[in-house]
Amino acid sequence: MDCIFCKFVKNEMTCAKVWEDDKFIVFLDIMPINPGHLLLVPKVHNEDVFNLDDTLYGEIFMTAKKLSSLLKDATKAKRIGLIVEGFGVDHSHVHLVPLHNPHELLSGKSQKATEEYLKEMQIKLSEIFNKNLS
Repeated sequence: MDCIFCKFVKNEMTCAKVWEDDKFIVFLDIMPINPGHLLLVPKVHNEDVFNLDDTLYGEIFMTAKKLSSLLKDATKAKRIGLIVEGFGVDHSHVHLVPLHNPHELLSGKSQKATEEYLKEMQIKLSEIFNKNLS
């Protein structure tokens, strides 16, 4: 299988991982809409979030809920947006996007992240998530 997210899960490729447990990996999006934009990815390969078994489906959204409050505090966002679209990579995933103003999810303002940004945000969020979710 040539799935980039599966390669992240298996540590065959690196990503700006900020947290993981036995079921999920969380990392920074390399084309963030806003700083702190995360991808929450099940470790089990499945191409469509709506095809996840009911247990894992519920767990991905409960995990998103837990992460959202920490991400909101860490980024000083007014809200955390959630996107499920799945066209970029054929592996179930949820986007968690810090929002500061209306319509940011619709603006098409994502930009390629710099290595410096990814490293700085990875350290910041990893510390917060691992402290609060362990």
